[in-house]
Amino acid sequence: MGWVTCAFPDCAGVARRPRGRCLAHLDPGELDEVVRALRPGSAVDLRGTVVGGPLLERILTATGRRPGRARFDRAVFDAPAVFNDVVFLGDATFDRSVFHHLASFLGARFAGNASFREARFVRELSLHRAAVGGHAAFDRMTVGSDALLSSAGFRGTASFESADLQGFTTFDDTRFGGDAAFRGCRFGRAVSFRRTDFTGRAGFEAVRFAAAAYLTPAATRRRLALTDARAGARLVLSAEGCAVDLRRISVAGPLTVRLRNAHASVEGASLRGPATLTGRGSSRVTSLSGVDAASLHLDGVDLSACRLADVRRPEGLRLTGCTFARTPHGVQFAWRWPPLRWWAPRRALADEHAWRGWAHAGDGPPPTPHRLAVLYSRLRTAVDDRATAADFHFAALEMRRITSGPARRWLLGLAWALTGYGLRMGRAVVWSAVVTALVAAGLLASSASHAAHRAPVPAVRPSR
Repeated sequence: MGWVTCAFPDCAGVARRPRGRCLAHLDPGELDEVVRALRPGSAVDLRGTVVGGPLLERILTATGRRPGRARFDRAVFDAPAVFNDVVFLGDATFDRSVFHHLASFLGARFAGNASFREARFVRELSLHRAAVGGHAAFDRMTVGSDALLSSAGFRGTASFESADLQGFTTFDDTRFGGDAAFRGCRFGRAVSFRRTDFTGRAGFEAVRFAAAAYLTPAATRRRLALTDARAGARLVLSAEGCAVDLRRISVAGPLTVRLRNAHASVEGASLRGPATLTGRGSSRVTSLSGVDAASLHLDGVDLSACRLADVRRPEGLRLTGCTFARTPHGVQFAWRWPPLRWWAPRRALADEHAWRGWAHAGDGPPPTPHRLAVLYSRLRTAVDDRATAADFHFAALEMRRITSGPARRWLLGLAWALTGYGLRMGRAVVWSAVVTALVAAGLLASSASHAAHRAPVPAVRPSR
């Protein structure tokens, strides 16, 4: 245990010197003597002790509900543990403690660190409006019923790694002053992070959401990570002004992601339900590589640097109001034939930029022209803008021209030069004007030459 245990049989409570027994097994007179010695700020040591309701209330009352260093490691609370409005002036530890009934820390204040590592709450846990001035640790704790942590304040870092929260859980209006770690946490029922303020990093790596989850914080100033997270039902997520990591996330139900001036990576995600990702401001998606989604709607996001060739089901994409890359402007010089190239202005995928060498190819090899042709053909029906759809159709024909045989390449090249595959009618007008001018010039030249070589007609003299 790490301490001298109580002499009472099968009791792991810390022994009080010189009696050799814990507070729960002291005689009434001996307990009165210990309680009379307590003052506000006095240290409280109930490690391993079975703490009943009357004993806890006497200790808290004797310290004026302002204990100093509080040690409740491995304590067993066999009655409701009510710490409402208690101010812990020193560090408070409840590691491996067991709460068989309600554990309420409503409005409690922890001036130092608070630790509940591997604590087990059989019933409800309430930290509503509680405040922790130092580090807060809830790693591997278990809550059998509802966990209410709304309107709480964690000034330092807060860790809930591998916690098992089996009931309804709420962190609404809670403020995290440092990093918040929920790695490997399990939520058995609905969980809500509405209007939560994350000053540091919010890490939900490998989290398991068995029911609906609402991660709609008021602000996440550094990073919001849900790498390898699993959601069995609806997942609603919003972020503003930060990086969002959704790599390898798996969602069985509907997914709603709202971004504002944020950038997200959805690489390797598995989305079995309808998914919607909406962006506002300068929001962008950096990667969709390996995404498996039957229905994914991207609205108002920047896809200029996002490669789409590795999306497993591109026919399930729907793109509205998205921004794409652009072809280079003006005339360019190249060391291969033709040396001078002029690119018609159009929207293009980042995959084509990678293949042509206009942008960094990234981790994987760029797609082949044949793959690009298929991708452009599929995505032209996924966009809502006619101009973008026409540009994608133009790009698909460009890729087919590159991969075709000599005869078809010649025909497609002629179609490109004359009419831009029927999509650049300005070229047809220019060619018509050129042909008309050449025909007119030829006619004029022919008429002048014919007049110059015509035989002169002799003059007829009048008869006398």
